Amino acid sequence: MANHKSALKRIRRNEAVRLRNRYQHKTMRNALRKLRSEESKKDAEAFFPTVVSMIDRLAKRNIIHSNKAANLKSKLAKQVAAL
Repeated sequence: MANHKSALKRIRRNEAVRLRNRYQHKTMRNALRKLRSEESKKDAEAFFPTVVSMIDRLAKRNIIHSNKAANLKSKLAKQVAAL
């Protein structure tokens, strides 16, 4: 167990950040699923920028790797274009 006040605070802070990251990552994955299941090209094109912005935000904050973000965006763009 931690012996210093700062270490106890760090433990609390790490847990709060972990939960926030987990929530944002899960939200992004759900948005990906929703976009992939979209049948209408018009709806998919409207929703695409929102998903891309979520992916970029997570990559910028190192919640997901930047290469993973690039791969996801590329695959989504191809899928939306093919509708």
